[in-house]
Amino acid sequence: MKNIMVVSVILILLAVPYFSQAKEERKNKESLVKMEEVVVTATRDKEEIRKIPANVSIVTAEEMERSGATNIVEVLEKLESINFRTFSGNASQAQIDMRGFGGDNPFGKTLLMLDGRRLNRPDMASVNWLQIPINNIERIEVVRGPSCVLYGDSAIAGVINIITKKGVGKPKVGASLIAGTYGLQDGRASITGSKGRLSYALTGDYQEISGYRERSEFLSKGGGVDFGYDFSDYFNISLGVSFNRTDYELPGALTKKQIATNRRQCQPGHENDDSFNEYSNANLRMESMLGDFGRLEVNFLYGNKDLENNMESFWAPSKYNVIDIDTFGITPKYILEADIFGHGNKLILGLDYYHETLDQDKYNDRERTLKTHVVELERNSIGCYIRDDFNILEDLIISVGFRKEDTEIKGHETALATQKRVFDSEKKHKGDAYEAGLTYLVGEKSKIFAKYATVYRYPFLDEQASYYGFGSDTFLTDLKKEKGRSYEMGSQFYPLENLKIGLTLFRIDMEDEIAWNGVTFRNENLDKTRHEGAEFAVSYRLKRVINLYGNFTYHDAEFRKGANKDKEIPLVPKRMANIGFELYLPHALTLRPKMRYVDKSYLGTDNDNSSEQMEDYTAYDLFLHFRPENDHHHVSAFLGVENLKDEEYSTMGWEGATNTYYPSTGRTFKAGISFMF
Repeated sequence: MKNIMVVSVILILLAVPYFSQAKEERKNKESLVKMEEVVVTATRDKEEIRKIPANVSIVTAEEMERSGATNIVEVLEKLESINFRTFSGNASQAQIDMRGFGGDNPFGKTLLMLDGRRLNRPDMASVNWLQIPINNIERIEVVRGPSCVLYGDSAIAGVINIITKKGVGKPKVGASLIAGTYGLQDGRASITGSKGRLSYALTGDYQEISGYRERSEFLSKGGGVDFGYDFSDYFNISLGVSFNRTDYELPGALTKKQIATNRRQCQPGHENDDSFNEYSNANLRMESMLGDFGRLEVNFLYGNKDLENNMESFWAPSKYNVIDIDTFGITPKYILEADIFGHGNKLILGLDYYHETLDQDKYNDRERTLKTHVVELERNSIGCYIRDDFNILEDLIISVGFRKEDTEIKGHETALATQKRVFDSEKKHKGDAYEAGLTYLVGEKSKIFAKYATVYRYPFLDEQASYYGFGSDTFLTDLKKEKGRSYEMGSQFYPLENLKIGLTLFRIDMEDEIAWNGVTFRNENLDKTRHEGAEFAVSYRLKRVINLYGNFTYHDAEFRKGANKDKEIPLVPKRMANIGFELYLPHALTLRPKMRYVDKSYLGTDNDNSSEQMEDYTAYDLFLHFRPENDHHHVSAFLGVENLKDEEYSTMGWEGATNTYYPSTGRTFKAGISFMF
């Protein structure tokens, strides 16, 4: 890691002469040309990417369509620093690892948002990545690095904000169909537009696949609507609602011997493990323009998750359960952009209030005829924040922020057979976060930045309260929140007009990370850990000829104290790389080959690194797109293959008496066609 940091610093220093020259060139220009791309998530308001002290990526709807992706996971895994793990090969419950925060407990380290509303569950489980139809997405914004000041807990490794489509102009109707191997069927439809002061967008999505492995079938269907109305030039309101239902099977893990025999088989004893999830989200947003006095925005948020799990391979009494999760939130914020003594300044003040409940009913049979236990948990949090961006010089911006938040977790479990409380308790947590960033703008597009921030994460409801039958159910009043400090520096510059190079170095020192202890059968705070690394990305576009891109990520995640000092954190690959290009051919054809490499990593729970490692792998994809130009309607089609060489690999595995793995999907063929008119 030290060698990489030295080389990276040298690269940044070598770029300084270019930066100085670019500054002189800009002085000769009459005005600053704004970048077309803006990002909302980094500052909870629209801002030029290069003014933000962070590494930012934006994926547009057009790019998603060209990729042939059927879900968000397939879109994000091509970006630097992002890795996904999955138990079953389907994307609905994939676990995200950003900046080396994989480990045994990757949940709650990366914040996922839908139009500014948190999608992370209050329990220790992945979000459902299929709950937002991909054709409903206008763009996805990925901000790497901590944002706890603006968003509170869970925004440690970064923030991913999904922006849905809004209607503009005459009605546009779209439809698409994708089919592929292993029974893949994906259908989408949408209509967007506006009339007068009213805008609208309606979308629907249906996806089904029988699965690469036995008992890995899943079905997802959902849709969304968004209405906006401008009452005047100073006040507007919008309402977005989405719904999704996902049914999926879980094939379980296999030993190496079982994989050698048949890697597509279901783990014996897991023939009846399945689940269904229903997700509903609503966001009512009101914005008022106050002229010289700034802007006021208020969001009223609601989310519901109904989950039914049938896990016959599990231990009693957690084989069959029904979970209902409700989330209510109010998030007002005030933005004031006004010069101070001739220097640009932007101030954001805000408050976030969330009320979340989780109710779980346990049963002793699949038919749910006899209820055995009832669990009722609740989390209330209120946090206020302030962030200010001040132009010390025309080219130099300092960003500072502070957040203070209080959270209370309480709940109880009742055993119905005896009508006795298994536990009945509560725990209060206090969190605060600071950040300070410095961004130096160079030329029309480039920047150098540095940032320091503190981070925190509260325990999940099912971390604070253990109620799944691991040992004895209890409420862990001694469990503390996670906290840490983050340092990063980076640059983004354009040596040539169409050549972009980005480099970021980061280090996050964590204390009290929470993980399950298989010896004591309880959640515990870990010894100190460190997550550090480097992110490098490059892209070059030669108009109407070729578009080249690539990225490389280095992660060094290890324990810093205790019995496992200097050992690597399990399930975190050290190196990842993505390389690809778009070659523009005659007759409106585009060839899109790409490659993804993921390094080896230690198996889950192998904190002392004494067991074997999961093997590294390289996967190749190849797509051919047809997209003719037409002013009145748009038709496109593609044909492609993923995992071209049929690489056999796993993204998930666990240490045990016999190590087990979850085989990933083999070679997959896809074809699709879409219309827009």
